[in-house]
Amino acid sequence: MKISINVKDEADDTQITIDCRRLTPEIEKIIAMLRMLDQQLTVMKAGETYLLDAAKIIYIESVDRKTFIYTVDDCFESKLKLYEIEERLCESGFFRAGKSCIVQLRHIRSLKTDVDRKLRLTLENGEQLIVSRQYAEELKRRLGVIK
Repeated sequence: MKISINVKDEADDTQITIDCRRLTPEIEKIIAMLRMLDQQLTVMKAGETYLLDAAKIIYIESVDRKTFIYTVDDCFESKLKLYEIEERLCESGFFRAGKSCIVQLRHIRSLKTDVDRKLRLTLENGEQLIVSRQYAEELKRRLGVIK
C-alpha cells in the first residue's frame, strides 16, 4: 500500500482518493473509518443528553421498542429507531446482524458457526451476539471470510 499526501495552500477542501485494483475488506474498513470521523449520535443516560462518537459504539440493540447503544464500558439510550440509526451509520462500518441488532464490524473479535446457519459473534468487550442466517453470508463477505 502506498500513501501520498499533497499539502496545497490553494485547496478549498480536503479530498481523499483511493486508487485500487479491487475493493477489498481492508479498503472498505479504511473507508468506513474515514466516514466515521464526523459521525455522532445524540444519546441519553440518567436524564442527561450526550453526543457520542460513532467510533466508540460496539453495537446497537432494540428491546421493547427502545434503542440501546453499547460502548466498551457504558450503555446509552437513543430516541431514534434502529432503522434510523442504521441509515445514518450503514456506510460507517456498521452492519445489521438481525432484526433488532446492528454491530460495528471493527469491534468483532471472532465469529463461529452456530446452529441453523447462524453465526455467533464475540465482540472486543467479550459479549456475544447471534447473527441471523438472513444476514450471516453477507457478514462473512464483508469481513472477507468468503468472496
